[in-house]
Amino acid sequence: MKGVSFLINLFALQSNKTIQILKVENYKMFLENTVNHKEQFGWIEVICGSMFSGKTEELIRRLRRAQFAKQKVEIFKPSIDTRYDEEMVVSHNKNEIRSTPVPAAANIRILAQGCDVVGIDEAQFFDDEIVSVCNDLANSGIRVIVAGLDMDFKGNPFGPMPALMATAEYVTKVHAVCTRTGNLAHYSFRKNDNEKLVMLGETEEYEPLSRAAYFNAVRENMIVKDAENLSKEENS
Repeated sequence: MKGVSFLINLFALQSNKTIQILKVENYKMFLENTVNHKEQFGWIEVICGSMFSGKTEELIRRLRRAQFAKQKVEIFKPSIDTRYDEEMVVSHNKNEIRSTPVPAAANIRILAQGCDVVGIDEAQFFDDEIVSVCNDLANSGIRVIVAGLDMDFKGNPFGPMPALMATAEYVTKVHAVCTRTGNLAHYSFRKNDNEKLVMLGETEEYEPLSRAAYFNAVRENMIVKDAENLSKEENS
């Protein structure tokens, strides 16, 4: 009996240690780093997901906290993004923060000097130099927070986002809710026939869909287009 009791106590002790280790690891996993006391290097955080998933909302939340801590913060967005405002970064919930619109990623490198934190919204619209810009800023001691679409309307990796996600220390993928199934959505489905890669829009042009709903919608569109093409051939 003593041997059985010893084994039970040993198992309980090991289980308790395992739980404590898991708690510590989970804490590390979800901890948002804000200050780097030991090194002169910064880091890159990427917030990605589909449209209507809360990317900009999360970006603004992190930047507001940095501003509250009296850190020097600069926010940038591509100058082509004028959906809500020419200067403000605005979430779909109408939460907003002042930003500097820039035509190219190279402008950020110049304007961000001397900052503690740099925020970049709609990063998928920037040229590929945004990757080296973010890394240069992080290497100079700046905390860089980037938000952007990880996939375009065709379901392909969008612009420089894959490279940013690969080089970032922290990547947060947020999800919308599928408008057709209620499941988690990570596809941005375009509801019109415009094939241009960059087309600014809101709920009238896009809807967030789950994997199943997205591919069903693409299939339905193909059937409709095939029927229209057949009808045109018959009438010609």
